[in-house]
Amino acid sequence: MYKLMVLTDSDTADGFRLAGVDVAVADSPEMARKTLNALLDDEASGIIAVNEKMMAEIDERTQQKIDSIYRPIVISLPIREQLTIGEDHRAYLARLIRRAIGFDITLRRG
Repeated sequence: MYKLMVLTDSDTADGFRLAGVDVAVADSPEMARKTLNALLDDEASGIIAVNEKMMAEIDERTQQKIDSIYRPIVISLPIREQLTIGEDHRAYLARLIRRAIGFDITLRRG
């Protein structure tokens, strides 16, 4: 079974972990590029949601790789600076994924 992975910074990582999502943390553009390339090569990766700020820093070669493969699916994940208190993070992430790929995905720890 393929996994959903979120590549984000350390400030927003805990919110995704609380939602039960596997998270890869990168706090620099170079680390984000290396981590994303590792996730692209990981056979278990099904969907990789990348923090939109990090996605903007991705080099052309990595972007071409993303465009040429069918799996994993890579989506840009808009990260709000501050999430609303009391907001259901799991529903927020599921809504973003549904908008990006057109399918409902049940998020669970696995």
